[in-house]
Amino acid sequence: MTFFKAVPTVFCMALMGAMFSPNAKADDYDKKTTITFSGPVEIPPVHITGMRILPAGTYVFKLLNSSSNRHIVQIFNKDQTKIYATILAIPNYRLVAKNKTVITFNEGVRGAPQPIRAWFYPGANWGEEFVYPKTRAVELAKVTKTPVLALQADVPVEVAKPEEPVVVTQLQQAPIIAVRPTGEEVEIAQVVQSEPRPTAAAAPAAAAPNYPSELPATGSSLPLIALCGLLALGGAFGVRSMRKRVL
Repeated sequence: MTFFKAVPTVFCMALMGAMFSPNAKADDYDKKTTITFSGPVEIPPVHITGMRILPAGTYVFKLLNSSSNRHIVQIFNKDQTKIYATILAIPNYRLVAKNKTVITFNEGVRGAPQPIRAWFYPGANWGEEFVYPKTRAVELAKVTKTPVLALQADVPVEVAKPEEPVVVTQLQQAPIIAVRPTGEEVEIAQVVQSEPRPTAAAAPAAAAPNYPSELPATGSSLPLIALCGLLALGGAFGVRSMRKRVL
């Protein structure tokens, strides 16, 4: 009974702790991350006019939408007073999560800012693999010698306000493919892993031994018969003794 009386108290304390504890996980819903680049980087569209290349500096990445298998990522200035880009991304799974922010690039581009490829939030297994216009994706695939995600439909590359709802809608509806260095179109599964790969099936549990419902008759019944005979004989002597006393 003491345990059941203590349950409401413990529950209330846990609830109060959740209400007043620091917001350590407050940014998980939008993956808000502050990132500082030591050099200029290239970003996919849709970006604000003239901002295809982000200068070295500090920026804020936030996930705008994650209601489907495609995500919308927005890049802000450090103070979050201006949006530089609204970018289409596809969730990409990694086996081991890191406890820090990870940014990957389409490496191999020489003499120009490195094009950003993916963004992984600290502690998350899923990252955001960015999608480039098809022409640029083919160029990057040739340089990196790996497939790159590409927009199959035309979308505006530069706009005055990349945060406009019409921009988000276009990105959500645009078909996505992947392109190889040869320019061949392939399934996006060749670029991103959208879910964990199935592990080997566990070995079936050993069947329980089938014990017989009755034990085998391994002994003779003669000792039991002898015991019953002795008990009967003893009873007969007892009755005879009682009769003599009565007479």
